[in-house]
Amino acid sequence: MAQNRITSLFGIQYPLIQAGMIWCSGWELASAVSNAGGLGMIGSGSMYPEILDEHIKKCKAATNKPFAVNLPMLYPSIEDHIKTIIKHKVPIVFTSAGNPKTWTGLLKEHGIIVVHVVSSLKFALKSQDAGVDAVVVEGFEAGGHNGIDETTTLTLVPTVKKHLQIPLIAAGGIATGRAMLAAMALGADAVQIGSRFVASDESSAHLNFKQQVLATQDGGTKLTLKELTPVRLIKNDFFNQVEEAYSKDARVDELKTLLGRGRAKKGMFEGDLKEGELEIGQVASLIDTIIPAAEIVDEIIREYTAARAELLTDKFTF
Repeated sequence: MAQNRITSLFGIQYPLIQAGMIWCSGWELASAVSNAGGLGMIGSGSMYPEILDEHIKKCKAATNKPFAVNLPMLYPSIEDHIKTIIKHKVPIVFTSAGNPKTWTGLLKEHGIIVVHVVSSLKFALKSQDAGVDAVVVEGFEAGGHNGIDETTTLTLVPTVKKHLQIPLIAAGGIATGRAMLAAMALGADAVQIGSRFVASDESSAHLNFKQQVLATQDGGTKLTLKELTPVRLIKNDFFNQVEEAYSKDARVDELKTLLGRGRAKKGMFEGDLKEGELEIGQVASLIDTIIPAAEIVDEIIREYTAARAELLTDKFTF
C-alpha cells in the first residue's frame, strides 16, 4: 500500500487507526496494532493518572513503532494526563469531547502530533483553525459517545472533505476492508476503527462483553441519552430502563441519577451484561470472531486490497 498524508504524518505502514476506547484499549491492544502496521491507541479516559503512566511505559516496551493516546477533554484530571503524555514523549495525541484550542498549542510545543475527533463540519473547521494536524470525522453509526446530529459517515466524510485542507480520518461503521475502501473513496486519508478491535484477544474488555458484541444483531444498538452525552448502547436491561424513563418524560436530573457512576466500567470491563453500559457501534452485527489484533489488521488490509483490485476490473467498468 502506497504512503499517503496520514501514513507519512504518523510514520505508519497502513492508514488504519485503532480507536482509543475506554475500558477496552490498553497497552496490549495499542502495541499489537502498532506492531501490525497500524496506529495503536491507548484510551486514557478510563485511567487514573498513575495507570496511564504504567500503560505508556508498557506500550513503549512492547513496540518500537508509533502509538497514540486518546485524551477526552471531559476527563477530570486532564492536566495530570497532559503532564504524563509530555513526560513520556508520546508521539501522537487524539483529543476529543472538548475545545481543541485548549491543549493543542502546548502539545505541539512539545513536538506532539495532535488529532481532534469531531462529528460535524463546523467543528472540523474549528479544529483546523486551532492548529491540529488532522481530524477524525465520526458518523453516528459509531459506538460510544457520539454527535447529537446523527449525521452518517457516508454523508459526513465528503461534506467535511470538501472544505478541509488538513488530513481527514473517517470513523463510524467501519470494520472491514471494503468499508475502509469506501471511506477512502469518499475522501478520507485513513480510517479509525473501534468496535472490531473490541472483539480482539488483546482488548481489555471483559470476555462477557466481547461475546455480547458477537451476539449483537442488526438493530441491536441505539443512540440514546442525548440530554447528557449521546452514546450508542447495546439494548440490555439498563438500556430498557433508560427507554422506560424516556416514556415517562424523565427530567435530565433523573436520567443522571439512573446513569449513576461507573456504568461503562461495570458493563465493558467487569462484564455485567444486565446493569452495565455496553457501548458498541452498529457494525457489531458484522463481527463474529474474537481474534488477535494483528489478524484483524491483516484481514482488513487484505480485503481492502482485493476489493480495490476488483473495482479496477471490467466488472465495474461502465
